[in-house]
Amino acid sequence: MKKKIAILGASGYTGAELIRLIATHPGFEIAALTGERKAGQSMASVFPFLRHMALPDLVRIDEVDFSVIDLAFCALPHATSQAVISTLPRDLRIIDLSADFRLRDPAAYEKWYGKPHAAPEIQKEAVYGLTEFYRDEIRAARLVAGTGCNAATGQYALRPLIEAGVVDLDDIILDLKCGVSGAGRALKENLLHAELSEGTHAYAVGSTHRHLGEFDQEFSLVAGRPVHIQFTPHLVPMNRGILASCWLKGDARQFHAVLSERYCAESFLEVLPFGTTPSTHDVRGSNYVHIGVVGDRQPGRAMVAVVLDNLTKGSSGQALQNANLMMGFDEAEGLMAPPLFP
Repeated sequence: MKKKIAILGASGYTGAELIRLIATHPGFEIAALTGERKAGQSMASVFPFLRHMALPDLVRIDEVDFSVIDLAFCALPHATSQAVISTLPRDLRIIDLSADFRLRDPAAYEKWYGKPHAAPEIQKEAVYGLTEFYRDEIRAARLVAGTGCNAATGQYALRPLIEAGVVDLDDIILDLKCGVSGAGRALKENLLHAELSEGTHAYAVGSTHRHLGEFDQEFSLVAGRPVHIQFTPHLVPMNRGILASCWLKGDARQFHAVLSERYCAESFLEVLPFGTTPSTHDVRGSNYVHIGVVGDRQPGRAMVAVVLDNLTKGSSGQALQNANLMMGFDEAEGLMAPPLFP
C-alpha cells in the first residue's frame, strides 16, 4: 500500500518542488495539501505547471484528517512550524523544511532568530536532516529538521575535511552565491525584477546570516572544538542554484582524495576530476551535488567548490530522500531524474 503524504505549505516554492518530485514516486500518495492564504483554490490555479496532475485542492491545516496521514512535510515559513507541529499527532512522522528545529541548543536558536523557541521539548527530539551524515538517526526519527540550503552546500565541501583533520580550522572562508528562489515566494521589493536583474550583491555580511548557527553547530561537533568560519552569501539573478567557493589552507590533492573517498558510494554526490570546477547549470532541477577541488597559486592553499539546486538537494529533494529512509523505501526513489539542460 502507498504511504499517504500531507504537504503543509504547498503554495510555496519548496511545497511545489515536493509535489513535482513525489509525482514520480511509486510509494507515496499525496493525500492533503495546505495553504492558509490560498485555501479552497486548486493547485492548477496556484501553480499552472502542475495542471496535468490530479491533486487535492488546498485546505487549511485544521481541515486535514491526520489520522490517515503517514508522514507530513512542513514547508511552512520560519517560526510557523513550531506552533503547527506542536498541535500534530504524536505518532505522525514529520519532516520540517523550515529553520525551526535545526539548532539543538535553544539558546543558539534565540541568538540567531531573535526570540525564544516556542517548542523546546519537541526541539530535543529533532534529528538534523543532512542525509549522508545522519542516516541511522533519520531512519528512526519522528521529526527530521531539514538543513538550510546554504548550510548543506558548505557542509558537503567542508565536513569530510574537518572529520579527517586535514584543514586549518582557523582559516576557512566560504564565499557563496545563491539564486533568488532561496529567498522564498513572498513578495519583497528587493526581489522585484527591476531591483535584482543585471546585478548581484552580498547580504547578511559579517556575522548576521542565520545559517552560521548551523555551521557553528555542525563543524564544532565534528571537530570537537569551536569552529567559526568566515561566510559571505551573495544573491545572484538566477532562479535556482547555489555555488559555494571554499578557500582553505591545506593540501589540495589531499582534499580531493578525502572528498573522493568519503563520497565514492553516494548516489547524489560526485567529486569531479582534480582541477575541474562545477557549474550550477549541471545540477539544475536535480538532487545531485558536484564538487571540485583546485590548487591555489600559493602553495598550501586550495579552493573547494560545490554546486547544488537550492530547491531540490538543498531542500525538497533532501526532504524526500529523508522521507524514503523514514518510510523504508530505497533512498533514491523519486530522485534519479537527470538535471535540466539548458
